[in-house]
Amino acid sequence: MTRTEQRVFIIDDDEAVRDSMSMLLETMDLPHLCFSSAIEFLDSYDGSQRGCLVLDIRMPGMNGLELQQRLKEREAHLPVIFITGHGDIPMAVEAMREGALDFMRKPIREQDLLDRIQEALNYEAGIRGAMFDREQIMQKLSSLTVREREVFERVADGHANKVIGIDLGISERTVEVHRSQVMKKLKVSSLAQLVKIKINIEKPV
Repeated sequence: MTRTEQRVFIIDDDEAVRDSMSMLLETMDLPHLCFSSAIEFLDSYDGSQRGCLVLDIRMPGMNGLELQQRLKEREAHLPVIFITGHGDIPMAVEAMREGALDFMRKPIREQDLLDRIQEALNYEAGIRGAMFDREQIMQKLSSLTVREREVFERVADGHANKVIGIDLGISERTVEVHRSQVMKKLKVSSLAQLVKIKINIEKPV
């Protein structure tokens, strides 16, 4: 997935702040969209957006923390950079506990903001890449028969073919046949790769 698919979503009720950030991102050729409220952004969010949020923590109607929570409920994977005033630090700390990537205190140095945005976009690309890899793995696993899945689970847990055969009530030779089919369907060539697949699918998304 390319960086051009990502956007920086600026959400701030202060028009001057939005304009200033927009001009900065334009100089760096970073695609972006501006929103004057959290509700305006949420109304446009459909789950397909990629990139990161630069989000004011204090806004009328729905504040930044409330938007963050709404996005979590929708299982959004957009990293959030909060913009805070001096008195908002406790809120910013709470936002970090809830999964925000970072928070920046006003006034913000332009280069610092660009650095944080770059980190957020790289982070989001990594999340998307991992999700894509996981989807591919799950598709391959779905091609296994029930018996092949049983053999896969036990092989990846480090059990010997003989032990698996006894456990499943089948011959060691039959285990070897199933194991060969598992390797073929999952397109792997070693036990280490099978173990890695099992570890990946057991990780929380």
